[in-house]
Amino acid sequence: MKIQPIPARKIFSVSVLAAFAISWAHPVVAAEPVGRGSYQDLLALFQDMSKWSYESGTDDGADFRPQAIEARKKELKSFQTQLADMNVVSWTPAQKVDYLTVRSQLDKQEFIVRVTRPWARDPGYYLPSMQSAAFTQLPQAGAALKSLKSKLRAIPATLAQAKLVLTDVAADHADLAIDSLTKSDGVEDGYPYRASPPAGVIGWYRDLLTRANKQQPALKPDIVKAIAELESYRQWLVAHRSRMNGRAGVGEQALDWYLRNALLLPYTSRDVEALGQRELDRFWGFYALERHQNRDLPEIAISPSAEDYMQRVADTDARVRKFLVEKEFITIPPSMPQDWRRFIVFPYKEPFNVPFIKRATPPNFWEQVQFRDPAPDHLHAVIPGHRFDNMMAFANPNPIRRAVQDGARYQGWAVYLEESALQAGFFNDQPRVRELIQVFGLWRAARTVGDVRNQRNEKTAAEVADHWMQVTPMLDRNVARKYAHIRTLPAHGLEYTMGNIQMWNLLAERRRQLGEKFVLKDFHDTFISKGRIPIALIRYEMTGNDEDVKTFWDRDPMPEPSR
Repeated sequence: MKIQPIPARKIFSVSVLAAFAISWAHPVVAAEPVGRGSYQDLLALFQDMSKWSYESGTDDGADFRPQAIEARKKELKSFQTQLADMNVVSWTPAQKVDYLTVRSQLDKQEFIVRVTRPWARDPGYYLPSMQSAAFTQLPQAGAALKSLKSKLRAIPATLAQAKLVLTDVAADHADLAIDSLTKSDGVEDGYPYRASPPAGVIGWYRDLLTRANKQQPALKPDIVKAIAELESYRQWLVAHRSRMNGRAGVGEQALDWYLRNALLLPYTSRDVEALGQRELDRFWGFYALERHQNRDLPEIAISPSAEDYMQRVADTDARVRKFLVEKEFITIPPSMPQDWRRFIVFPYKEPFNVPFIKRATPPNFWEQVQFRDPAPDHLHAVIPGHRFDNMMAFANPNPIRRAVQDGARYQGWAVYLEESALQAGFFNDQPRVRELIQVFGLWRAARTVGDVRNQRNEKTAAEVADHWMQVTPMLDRNVARKYAHIRTLPAHGLEYTMGNIQMWNLLAERRRQLGEKFVLKDFHDTFISKGRIPIALIRYEMTGNDEDVKTFWDRDPMPEPSR
């Protein structure tokens, strides 16, 4: 099947920004660059980078052929050359932070093309955007209908191309992709609500076909064709599975480079492993003490109905907002929605992460916690966590900080909110809920250790999931399996705990620095105003301490992956 070329700017996504970055090592920057470009040139460069990409990398027939990759490499080389020619040495600290932020984004893309290469190594790379198309509500009209038809009609060519370029598939990726096509992941994170979740990507397209039969029959031929191609793709994967035996991890040297340059974390993977294990032990110890202290108290019952669950969410939201105000924890701007049901920010579709679903099997890990008490996840993911964080970021006047979302900053802030609220007294009258905070914390720490060992190819995804099941209360096989698999970029699992550790370090440093002049609300307000950029950079801006930042200017070339 011939793949029709598409415009260069529509090859890749914002999330993978330059998924086919240059395959050569970029010039090593040994110090703050002394070039010709101004800070305004940096802003213009970042704007061009954003225009150069688009929302999703595979949902409209993205071209993954060698000639398209080569064209993309030339464009990225231009971006990197321009970035290296900035006169950063003369800039303000905040402008230098923006420079390092932009550079880290390009480093991620070079890592994708040289190391993770998901288009060639991960059959599941092609599925998320296809599945999201199946979530579309019907009927559609106008531009929305045209877009849906385009996505549906791109599926055959995209999957045909995938079969040609998937030449170095990792075994872990192959197994997850095969399962994802015909099995519910048991998590349904961000999916539309269904009383009985459809069986994988193909199940969601059958769900779409059922709805089209009643609401928009003209779509049926395209949906039927999409289902046939997805079934063919799964059959192809099963037939070739015996040859898909690569290791999914990137190896220790490549992982260390990624942590330092793409994530701007001041830790090696050995540091991360040791810190993660320490956090796992610490939370397990706290959990043991909490369970002992509460041994005579009744357990929290799981919500018996959707109505009861929604009431628990509403009560939690009111309680959290009251706490944030009365304890002077953080400023809630007047622009924030007062009705929790309106607290919706893309990509979320509901004002909570976990819909109420009754399954034939027991509730999954997230449901075990959320259905008992929504507070831990509400703090993490709603207010003052992800949704609040996103709204604040979208209002940031700085175009770089408005757009960038560093994982360790984003998740680290959210995890910090769970434990900081506990330490600030939010759960003083809810001893059993304190146990849920400990469970959340130890789960993130377990993920950190497992993520590192998986990326260093010391454990397979299945082995990591088995270990997690042993060390995490309430954890189920579905959640363990899903979170054990590597995504387009590595280190997502460790971002939660490492970002949380950086948050506590920053809080302690700022308190020591200001002494009795320290004000918690001011600390939180200032922190969140800096945007969702790496915490090491925020630390530099807030404290003036450049011990981390000054090490980021010295960089070694990216090592080759070891598999």
